[in-house]
Amino acid sequence: MADDKDVLRDVWFGRIPTCFTLYQDEITEREAEPFYLLLPRVSYLTLVTDKVKKHFHKAMRQEDLEEMWFEYEGTPLKWHYPIGVLFDLHASNTALPWSITVHFKDFPERDLLHCPSNSVIEAHFMSSIKEADTLKHKGQVVNEMQKKDHKQLWMGLQNDKFDQFWAMNRKLMEYPTEDSGFRYIPFRIYQTMSDRPFIQKLFRPASPDGHTHTLGDLLKVVFPAAIPQDDEQKKYLVVVHGIEPLLETPVQWLSEHLSHPDNFLHISIIPAPSD
Repeated sequence: MADDKDVLRDVWFGRIPTCFTLYQDEITEREAEPFYLLLPRVSYLTLVTDKVKKHFHKAMRQEDLEEMWFEYEGTPLKWHYPIGVLFDLHASNTALPWSITVHFKDFPERDLLHCPSNSVIEAHFMSSIKEADTLKHKGQVVNEMQKKDHKQLWMGLQNDKFDQFWAMNRKLMEYPTEDSGFRYIPFRIYQTMSDRPFIQKLFRPASPDGHTHTLGDLLKVVFPAAIPQDDEQKKYLVVVHGIEPLLETPVQWLSEHLSHPDNFLHISIIPAPSD
C-alpha cells in the first residue's frame, strides 16, 4: 500500500471530547457528577468506557446495576458500530463535548446487542476483519495469519497501540502489483433516515478497462441522491472520519487509508444542515 503514514496516524488518533451523564431516573445514593473522556473514533463504546462504568458505580446501589448502555438524544447507541460512525451519524452538527446519557436499567433489547465482556467485542471485530479480507483477497491473507497475528490486531486496537496494530494490518492492505487494487472494496454506508442498518454491495476499485473508480462512482451506484445534480443545492453530506472526502478520491486509496481497524470503509450520509 502507499506509505501515507501521517494519514493513518491522524485517523487512528482522532478523538471526540465526550461528556457522560447518568440518566435522571437512575436511583443513586449520592449525586453522580458528569464524567469527561476523549473517545477514540476508531474504537467501540463498550471497549473504552470502563472508567465511565466505575465512576457511576460509586454513586449507585449494587442491586440497581444492570448492563450499562448509552443513548444520545433518545437514540440508543449501537456499541458494535465504531464510535466515529455513531458521532458522525447522530451528532456531527452539535457542539462539543458530545453529550451521552448512561443507563443501567431498561436495556433496549430491540435496538442493541448485549455486550457482557470484551470477548464479545473481539469476536465482532475479528469477524469484520475476516469478512473484509474475503472481499479483498478471498480471505487468503487473514487465513494465512497465525492465531497470535489475529491477537496482535485485537490487542493493538484494545490497547490503542498504533504501531502494534499496523505492523500486522499492513498485510491486509497489500495487493499484487499487477492488480489495480483489492478484489472488492469493503465498505458500509449508513444513514440516519433509513431503517436498514447499512448498505453494502460488491464494488470493484476499477472497471474492467482499468478506469479507477472514485467515491463519486461508488455513490452513483449505491446512493445516487448524495450527488448534487447540476445547480441543485447539496442535500447530503458524505462523511468519513468526520471529514468530507472529495468525490474524485479513488475508492482504493480511501480503503487503504481511511478504513477503520475492522478494515471496512464506514461512510455516513447525513442530511446537509439548512443554513
